[in-house]
Amino acid sequence: MQLYDQIQESLSYLRTQTDFTPETGIILGTGLSQLADKIDAVCEIPYADIPHFPVSTVQSHSGKLVFGTLAGRRVVAMAGRFHYYEGYDMPQITFPVRVLKFLGIKRLVISNAAGSVSPQIMAGDLVFIKDHINMQAANPLRGTNDERLGPRFPDMLGTYDRELNARALAIAAEKGIRAHEGVYLGLQGPNLETPAEYRMAHIIGADMVGMSTIPEVLVARHMELPVFVASVATNKCFPLEDLRPTTVDDVIAVARAAEPKLSTIVEQMLADRLL
Repeated sequence: MQLYDQIQESLSYLRTQTDFTPETGIILGTGLSQLADKIDAVCEIPYADIPHFPVSTVQSHSGKLVFGTLAGRRVVAMAGRFHYYEGYDMPQITFPVRVLKFLGIKRLVISNAAGSVSPQIMAGDLVFIKDHINMQAANPLRGTNDERLGPRFPDMLGTYDRELNARALAIAAEKGIRAHEGVYLGLQGPNLETPAEYRMAHIIGADMVGMSTIPEVLVARHMELPVFVASVATNKCFPLEDLRPTTVDDVIAVARAAEPKLSTIVEQMLADRLL
C-alpha cells in the first residue's frame, strides 16, 4: 500500500473516533509528557489502535494522541514519539507527522531532550532550535516522491522561524527562565556519544545533540508545515571535563524538572496566537 493510502486509512479511523479539528500539533519528547496532562482533552487514542501507527517502546513515552484545547487553542499532542534506534524506518517514524497535517494542523511544535555541547548551555536550560545538522543514518524523504505529499527537493532555508524564537526568548526572559537559541545535531543512537564525538559536535557548530526531531522536521518541511522546536538540555557534555556518566533515568529526571518551564512558554505562545 502506498504511503498516501496508509495516511488516508489512519485519517479515516481517527475521524470515526473524533470530529475535533486541531490547529496546532505538538510532539512531546522524553520526559516531557506532562504538557499533555494540561490539555482539556476531548479524546485520547492509543497509537496501537490507529492503523499503520508505530507503537512507542521508550520509557516515559505513553503512546497516544490527545485531542483538546490548551491555552484556548485547538491542539493534538503526540504523547510519545518514535526513533530510528527503536528499529523503525524513517517513513514509520515520521508517519504521524503526515497524519497530523491531514488532520488539519497549521503548525507543529516539537520538543526533545538533548545533550548540551555548548559551554553556555547548562542542564535544565531550554534551547530554541534555529538550524540543524543531520548526521542520522537515513532520510525519511528517500525513495519515490509522491507529489501529493510534497516536492521532490524541499528547500531547507528558513525552516526554523528566527522571529518566533525571538518571541520565545523574550517570554523566557520575562518569566526568569534560562533559554538560548541553538543548532541541533541529530545522531542515530541509542548509545550516548563518546567524548570525541561530543568534541566533534562542538567543533562543527552544534549546541545540542540528540537522537530525534530532524526526521520530523524534514517531513514537516516537505509538507510545508511550519515548525517550532524546543530542546531541554538534560546533560552538559562540553567542555569534556564536565562530562559525567548519564543514565536514561537521569535524562528523564532533568527533563521532567524542566518541563514546567517549557510548558509555560508553549502555553504563552499559544495564548498569544504565535503557535
